[in-house]
Amino acid sequence: MTGVEEFENLRPLLSAIAYRILGSVTEAEDAVQETWVRYETSGVEPDSARAFLSTIVIRVSINMLESARARRERYVGEWLPEPILEEPYDDPARSAELRESISTAALVLLERLSPLERAVFVLREAFGFGFSEIAEIVDRSEAACRQLAVRARRHVDQGSARFDTDPQAHEQLTARFLTAFQDGDVDGLRDLLAADVQLVADGGGKAPAIRKIVVGNEKVMRLLASYISPMARLGMVLEPHDVNRQPGVIARDASGALVQVMTFDVVDGKIGTVRVMVNPDKLAHLGRVAEVRTLARQLRDLQRP
Repeated sequence: MTGVEEFENLRPLLSAIAYRILGSVTEAEDAVQETWVRYETSGVEPDSARAFLSTIVIRVSINMLESARARRERYVGEWLPEPILEEPYDDPARSAELRESISTAALVLLERLSPLERAVFVLREAFGFGFSEIAEIVDRSEAACRQLAVRARRHVDQGSARFDTDPQAHEQLTARFLTAFQDGDVDGLRDLLAADVQLVADGGGKAPAIRKIVVGNEKVMRLLASYISPMARLGMVLEPHDVNRQPGVIARDASGALVQVMTFDVVDGKIGTVRVMVNPDKLAHLGRVAEVRTLARQLRDLQRP
């Protein structure tokens, strides 16, 4: 097998690792491309291409994340990871870990970790790398990697709620949400939301979005309900779709252009968090994006009494 063939076979794995480290599809693609450049110019014929390429992509991703942290501190409003609809990497033996580690909620929690902690956590928890392998990849002792993994797990556990992970339950709840929204059933929406539900939107200063987290059943319900009639009158369509390996909702305008992507965290059969991505820069990899500022202005006009 040639070096190109080995790299292409491992590209899905490398992309999956880089995305979980960076929370960005575009940055993950850049990291994988840089990994190829370094591999091609290294002149090395490694015993294990998987270990060698994983080492490169992790080190590139850590460097990129350290640079990205400064940008994210200046980010306008709430930061959310770029959504993905499909991930080419698949490992049936670790399907549960892969599904959990790529959820929007998990990626938000990983932002609490240092780049090195995040790398160790992702390699260990999501991909099942042994500590001896991780130690070589991140250039730390095995004992240090074990400590990093424990510290990372502690940080993640402190910020995580007990989310429902049953895909079928998620799909049923998403279907009920779409039905209530499309029917204008305000009481139905209210019943789907937890008492302390939160709504988080990411516009990044590129699209109109709520910059503060909205908390509470009544506030979130009223906010969602205020869009029901205007969206229908503008011909917008909501579609159920897997987002980050969990059921979500895609909104499109009358021409089929992408407007926003929503994901739900489900707790005890209720929606605990609604995350809304409207930043066009973070949606561009999914296809044609609507002119969101014009659409937002039209929505506001229709929402006025």
